[in-house]
Amino acid sequence: MTADQVDGQVDGNGPEFIALEGVEKVFRVRRKAGRLRRVKQEVRAVDGIGFRIGRGEMVGYIGPNGAGKSTTIKMLTGILVPSGGRIRVAGIDPSKERTRLARRMGVVFGQRTTLWWDLPLRDSYELVRRMYRVPYDTYRKNLDRCVELLDLGPLLDAPVRQLSLGQRMRGDIAAALLHDPEVLYLDEPTIGLDVISKARVREFLREVNATLGTTILLTTHDLTDIEQLCRRVMVIDHGRLVYDGALDGLHGIGGSERTLVVDLERELPPIEGVPGARTVKVEGPRQWLAFPATQSAAPVVAAVAERWPLVDLSVREPDIEDVIARMYTRSAPKPRTPEAR
Repeated sequence: MTADQVDGQVDGNGPEFIALEGVEKVFRVRRKAGRLRRVKQEVRAVDGIGFRIGRGEMVGYIGPNGAGKSTTIKMLTGILVPSGGRIRVAGIDPSKERTRLARRMGVVFGQRTTLWWDLPLRDSYELVRRMYRVPYDTYRKNLDRCVELLDLGPLLDAPVRQLSLGQRMRGDIAAALLHDPEVLYLDEPTIGLDVISKARVREFLREVNATLGTTILLTTHDLTDIEQLCRRVMVIDHGRLVYDGALDGLHGIGGSERTLVVDLERELPPIEGVPGARTVKVEGPRQWLAFPATQSAAPVVAAVAERWPLVDLSVREPDIEDVIARMYTRSAPKPRTPEAR
């Protein structure tokens, strides 16, 4: 048994590909405490996180600004060294063998480019091929796939500095996949993109995950990305993992509600007495009834149809942004006072 396999760690060849156990990251900073005095304080960006991701999974990793998402990604890639805990990616400790791991991973930071600013996109890709020593046949196959799926053909001879944000982002995603990485980290890959560019990127990621089995960890503030791409979601807040499970499970934890929109034959007083539901809005003959998202709509619909003259009705699902916002409010720990050093 190798060192990478001890203590139950993944070896990169089994179903589990990424493993974190009790991972912490503490930054020590100096802050003003008066005109001439400064004190040292600890900022705990990541606080005892642990999770495992299987090979070929596509997982959403979400949280508010400053929650610790990007810090986690940087530790997974070896850019940052954890202050405590253990990390294994494909059986490798990222902070100790960053170069070895680099050949097996791809990274895209939405607000930073890995492309050469003054070179045509095609030349940037050629440099990536040489850096990773990608066999030409593999490089050509991967480049052709990316060019087709991301619509990069007209952009290959344009300098990177002339590309729009959406075009550059598609170019960055392609660059991250030219060396056939087993895992792809995406930190805000659709930030600032228009609707068409977002749709193209999402479809491409779906295709890469399905056909190549690439493990993908996606952080984003655009929760439509999560809804359309990920079956599993992890929520981090104040450096702690507060949820790990199916996207639907967030509704129960966040206390979200579905809405039954009812069109009556005529204007009537607010509907009352429907078990598990309450009227939240009335506009003429139209009324809105809210009920828990974990509850079936059938009993509510049946009760309304039995007692009130219906013309039409529809059920609206809860807004995922509201679900997450409620979850942050309920689960966030009280901020701890940093210790002066």
